[in-house]
Formats: sequence, C-alpha cells, structure tokens
Amino acid sequence: MAHPDSTAPETASTDAAAARQPLAAKAADTTAENPWPVRLLSAKISDYIDRMAPLWVEGQVVQLNRRPGAGMAFLTLRDTDADMSLPVSVYAKVLDAVTAPIDEGAHVVVRAKPTFWTKRGSFQLQADQLKPVGVGELLARIEHLKRVLAAEGLFDLGRKKPLPFLPRVVGLVCGRESKAEHDVVVNARARWPQVRFEIREVAVQGVSAVPQVSAAIAELDANPDVEVIVVARGGGAVEDLLPFSNEALVRAASACRTPLVSAIGHETDAPLLDLVADYRASTPTDAAKRIVPDVSEERARLTQALSRMRSAVTHRVRQEQAGLDATRSRPVLASPHTMIETRERDVEAAVRAGRSALDRLLSSASSTVDRLAAQVRALSPAATLDRGYAVVQGPDGGVVRSPDDVATGDALRIRLASGEITAATR
Repeated sequence: MAHPDSTAPETASTDAAAARQPLAAKAADTTAENPWPVRLLSAKISDYIDRMAPLWVEGQVVQLNRRPGAGMAFLTLRDTDADMSLPVSVYAKVLDAVTAPIDEGAHVVVRAKPTFWTKRGSFQLQADQLKPVGVGELLARIEHLKRVLAAEGLFDLGRKKPLPFLPRVVGLVCGRESKAEHDVVVNARARWPQVRFEIREVAVQGVSAVPQVSAAIAELDANPDVEVIVVARGGGAVEDLLPFSNEALVRAASACRTPLVSAIGHETDAPLLDLVADYRASTPTDAAKRIVPDVSEERARLTQALSRMRSAVTHRVRQEQAGLDATRSRPVLASPHTMIETRERDVEAAVRAGRSALDRLLSSASSTVDRLAAQVRALSPAATLDRGYAVVQGPDGGVVRSPDDVATGDALRIRLASGEITAATR
C-alpha cells in the first residue's frame, strides 16, 4: 500500500495543469480533461437559486422539529396529492406569531425564499411567514371541486353500478386494525358466514392516505374474484376526512369498474367519495348490512314464500276440485244417456216429420202429374184418332188440309188410331 505522501507529486502536477488550463465557462463546455470542481458547481447552483424570488407554497406539515429554546425550527412540507416534499426552516418567532398551533398534519401556506447550502449541497426553503389553512377554506375548496366534478358527470346516477345480491368475495379498504374493519367483517359474517374478504389495510388519514387508498382500490378492482369493494373509516374530524375528498382519490374511485361502497364517517359526514361511489353507507355497519343479505332473514323469506306457494297451490286445487264437483253434479253428467235419448227422440221426430212432408209433397206432385197427363191426353191427336178421325199426310209428310195440297196420283199416308194405311189420289 502506497504512503499517502506519495500522491503529493501527482496532485501537485494536476493542480498545476488545472492552473495552466482555464475552467469552462458553461456546464456544457466541461470535459473529462477540464471538469468543474465541486466548489464551482455548488457556487453556481447557489447563485442561480439566490436569484429566485420569495414565493408562497402550500402543503401539509409531516415533520416538525422544534427544540425548546432554539431560535430556528425545521419542518417538512409535503404535497397533499403527490409523494413530494421539501424541507423548510422557519424562525421560532414566526411559529410563535401564528395564532393557531401548528402540528403535524396541518395544512399551511408559507412564504419562503429558496436557498442552497453549498457546504453540504442541500436545498431548502427559508420561511419568513406561515399561515394555517382554516377548515372553512378547506371546505370551500372541496365545494368548488364538487361543482367541477359534478359538471364532468362523475356523480351522475347513470354511472352507478348495482351491487351484487350475494358476493362471494368482498374487497375491504380500511385502516390497520381499525374498528371500521371489525364492524364490516363481524357484521357481514354474522349475516352471511360464507362471505370471504380481501382486506387491504392502509393509511386512512394523513399524507399517505390518498396514494395508499387509491392503490388499494386499483388492486382490488384488478382482482377478478372481488365482486364489491368497501372503503371504510370510522368517522373523524373534518381534517381527518380530507383525503376522501381529494381529487386524485375521487377520480381513482370513479375509474373503478367493480361496484364501490363508501362507508366513511358517520351520517353527518359527506366526503366527495360518497358522491362518486355506487352506494353510500352511513356507517361501516350499514355497509356490512348492504353488501350481504342476512341468512336468517333470507331463510325466513324462503319459508314464507314456500308457505305462500303451498297455500296458493292448495287453494287452486280446491277451487278446481269444486268446479269439477259442480260439473259432475249436473243432471247431464249424472245421467249422460239422457242427453243421447233426447237427441234420439228429436232425430226420430225429425225423420217422421220429413217423411210426412215428403209423402205430402209426392202425393201433391202425383195428383198434379195425373191432372196434366189427362189434359195432355185430351189435347193429344191420338185422342182425336180414337174418336174415329184420321190424319192424312202428303208425299212430303205434311198434313193435308185441303184437296189443293195434293195432286192426282200422289201417294197419301193415312194415320188411324190403330196403325196407318196408304192411298193415292185420283
């Protein structure tokens, strides 16, 4: 191992070379042979940051370090929507001037000047004013966000998905070992012992609540076995429930494809998550009663339904039996041959009437025929011949009515009542 003093000549030669070569004017001009020393880069960063003007910054206090008797206090200011934070130093007198006490978790706005410490290469904000954000202002911001999200349609009833009647697996997002978890699980299993839970224990207040609850909702939504998701918390102060009115969390709940139940707080609490959820439960216990049916109630309903069906069927059978009995008691069914005999007598009477009518018709027609026959016979030439007359026909077959109708020597045909004779004219 070389002695530390053995590097002295090399260091001296390097410093000499650096002294001979001017440093690059810009960061883009630096090279491996002509780099900036740390002191120069730190000085340039400090100079750049020093040119920044003081500004107002809003965030949530997540760490506050204030020692008794110290003139300077230190805190970490964290973004309420993203996992980003900045260190802030503030004079103790500035904290003392604040009327409301500043504790971890408080929302504040600070007026600070960005600073850069060249010796340790750290950035921080030097605050000269600090103001807490009041509950009224926070509620006003929530009300404004509510109007914005409502205008986008995130709270429309048409977007609400129906809850399953009997989910096999329920996703539960709650605090670690919280009473809300106990209320949901115990009451749900008391109603339906076969229900299973996929539980995600997360932070339900503070700066970690928004990302953790959002991630838990997305994870359970991606699980195909989970049929309904419950986000539960057992109430709290307005400040404690602020994460459930956070825009990022509300939009994460809106993007959830699985039916979502919001069980945040109590009846009087109304975070924005309640409005975007598919169902709002007044308490975690109410959520348990809503997501699964009561097995005893369902059994009672089944028993009642079976009883009603039996009564309905029995009544219908009795009604139909009474109708059959009434029908069978009628004389026509008591003596079925009576109907046939009546119809037989009717047929026989009709046959007799038909025959009588036919006989009368035939008799009348026969008399008419006889009368017409007598008339025909009386007018017939044959009747005239029977009386001794004859019909003379000429050669052409025509009846001879006058001597002028024939000539001498014509052959004549003479028809008599019985036969005919021939003759000739002279």
